[in-house]
Amino acid sequence: MNVNPNGKIIKMIRCWVQKYNHESYWNKRSKVVEVNSKIPKIIRLFYLFQIKKVDAFHNASMGTDLEAGAKFETPPRLYHGLNGIIVSHYAKIGKNCVINQQVTIAEDGNKGAAIIGDNVFIGAGAKIIGKVIIGDNVKIGANAVVVSDLPANCLAVGVPAEVKKIYT
Repeated sequence: MNVNPNGKIIKMIRCWVQKYNHESYWNKRSKVVEVNSKIPKIIRLFYLFQIKKVDAFHNASMGTDLEAGAKFETPPRLYHGLNGIIVSHYAKIGKNCVINQQVTIAEDGNKGAAIIGDNVFIGAGAKIIGKVIIGDNVKIGANAVVVSDLPANCLAVGVPAEVKKIYT
């Protein structure tokens, strides 16, 4: 018997087991974070409660922490779910970003956190520390540690991360 992993029933069961529905979570998060939202306050508080419940479960079970102030232009693609991802309260993440498991986007004291451009791929276990600016279309390799700015259209790998290739 073949089972379609993207089937409606399988997706529903996976969301129930993982306590995480990607579309619903990011839709509610955007409505709660939006400053000029037209949604009544009681609905926003209910959405906030649901988001915090999901965050608490994933923080306790997988060490995930997407802090409330983190700004996402569009929901990131999380191919491995919320598995160990930590995003600082001050981080700003652009459109169409891919964040793999065990990624940390951390602040550096009072200096703030990263500003990440559009279409950025962040490999598994990568660490982005401090107020660095990462350009558009950047690929950050697995386990790289980014502590300085990265230009647009490049590949960065290593500890500390160095630009290895610039795309034209």
